[in-house]
Amino acid sequence: MKAIHFTEFQGELSILDLPMPKPNDSGVVIKVEATGLCRSDWHGWMGHDSDISLPHVPGHELAGVISAAGSSVKNYSVGDRVTVPFVCGCGTCEFCKEGDAQICPTQTQPGFTGFGSFAEFVAIENADFNLVRIPNELSFAVAAALGCRFATAFRGLVKRAEVKGGERVIIYGCGGVGLSAIMIAKALGAQVYAVDVNDAALAIASSLGAEIIDSKVVDPVAFMQKLGGAHVAVDALGSEATAGQSILSLRRRGRHLQLGLMLTPTGLSEMPMARAIGWELDLLGSHGMAARDYPEMLAMVASGALDPSTLITREVGLADGAVALRAMSTPNQASVGGITVINPSL
Repeated sequence: MKAIHFTEFQGELSILDLPMPKPNDSGVVIKVEATGLCRSDWHGWMGHDSDISLPHVPGHELAGVISAAGSSVKNYSVGDRVTVPFVCGCGTCEFCKEGDAQICPTQTQPGFTGFGSFAEFVAIENADFNLVRIPNELSFAVAAALGCRFATAFRGLVKRAEVKGGERVIIYGCGGVGLSAIMIAKALGAQVYAVDVNDAALAIASSLGAEIIDSKVVDPVAFMQKLGGAHVAVDALGSEATAGQSILSLRRRGRHLQLGLMLTPTGLSEMPMARAIGWELDLLGSHGMAARDYPEMLAMVASGALDPSTLITREVGLADGAVALRAMSTPNQASVGGITVINPSL
């Protein structure tokens, strides 16, 4: 099979012919029809994720068709259209049994703990517990776009921050996860404000119904505090600066939601904790979404309340996908905006 492959962090991204994966007894092999290109894939290639061992194939947002199944798989068959959360639970620990597979201590993640979906085929473990059927009316590209950024934003806003209609929500960063958060918050009836420095990203945010704030020229914290502060503030980028601004944008007893992954040399991040204490703020994290929670999100997509297809701005093959992954190292790479989907058959 063909796959995007690297043998050293920040090294060459090659398209190689690799051996076909095989399913274990409880797993499946999926023929990848679409896979999203996410900044987490870039972090993995940069060497920021300790789960990755070399050589490696990245990719964790995927959708496709089962091509082989292990002997103990009962609920799925060859030919089924499926997707999978980027966090795959063991299915047996206390967290998985409580429905919180996204924090399973022995979780596996395609593209991190093992070879991922920037390939023609990918192996997934514990299929009966982790797979999600794709409705026939949903394209593979849209199903792939749901897998990490959209699902993380959905669970974060709906289950963690519990956004309500009429609340003010400010979202820092209008990449894939930020745009997903904007769409979801609008569907929940919130007043949404979107912060970025990139004109193309802000244009998409505006098209989704957000009031945009270009932080090159407007101080978003001062802007929100003049309105009385946000009920919910989201750091969808993942930096100490945007996380701090998010917290400082809140009203008293507001909720900060951290969606973007923050990586610093020490692994620690400064936070304005005096504000969090004095204003009794809630600081919330969200890490993906378990397979069992997908039906609520898919129902909103089916109803038209959510339309993630509008976030997909380009579809490329593996070779161009490797170029796009490397281009994330360039500050202006986000000029295309939206979500890039890789189709290995192109």
